[in-house]
Amino acid sequence: YSAPQSYGGFYLHCATHILKHIFMKPVYLFFFIVSITATNPFNNSAFDNNESDWHEMFDGKTLDGWEMKIRGRKLGENFKNTFRVNDGAIAVSYDEYKNFDHRYGHLFYTKKAFKNYHLKLDYRFVGDQAPGGQGWATKNSGVMLHSEDPSKMLIQQRFPVSVEGQFLGGLNSGPRPTANMCSPGTEVDINSKKAKFHCINSNSKTYHDERWVSVEFVVYSDSLIHHIVEKDTVMTYTNIRIGGGYLLPSFKDKIGTPLKQGYIALQSESHPIEFKNIIIKEFD
Repeated sequence: YSAPQSYGGFYLHCATHILKHIFMKPVYLFFFIVSITATNPFNNSAFDNNESDWHEMFDGKTLDGWEMKIRGRKLGENFKNTFRVNDGAIAVSYDEYKNFDHRYGHLFYTKKAFKNYHLKLDYRFVGDQAPGGQGWATKNSGVMLHSEDPSKMLIQQRFPVSVEGQFLGGLNSGPRPTANMCSPGTEVDINSKKAKFHCINSNSKTYHDERWVSVEFVVYSDSLIHHIVEKDTVMTYTNIRIGGGYLLPSFKDKIGTPLKQGYIALQSESHPIEFKNIIIKEFD
């Protein structure tokens, strides 16, 4: 998937792509109108500069409003102090671990679920991976969008049903884009076709060092999600729904159901990472 490299570039790309199909499939006329509204930075409240509309999800001092769910542990049990605050950032740390042992975790913002919103945050990978972490999880983390209620997750459940904005760090050689899309228990469409793989790479640059990376997610319920890195739109997908190959039995009767809203969570996948400047703006 090759995404345009700016808000305006995405607007033109989206319009051109959909216009090709309007006369073939009338339903695309609706999505064309939605796309214009969703992607035009000058006509949408998601992109305005009214600071009063933004809400701080993290106060820089405490984990107030956040609850962790780590595989094998109950909701709220912070195994080995995995999630903590360090120098104004949420730090995911493993210095007290002897072995990671597949203890995948997520830090959920549990004050409310979100439907239509613009999320911004900064992240950076730091240090070395925890002993026992899997190879694919080196410099690998992310933010879960439209996540299921963490209080309903199973004790041994690795990942919540959600759409993941996957963060990857460079490994000092070769490309490794970030802000990719992964789909635990979900399916999405890219360019009007169902995504073929569980994870789909974005069109972002590779960030090899421990620098802070700024990312954004513009979410329109189950209709449309944009991933943005350093102000460049690097991925867009539509038609977010329950399904796919990583679905728990309790969700089997919901396959195909639109995923309209959910919680937001930060990942713990064995490589230390920090998050800061986490803010959100909701809109209709």
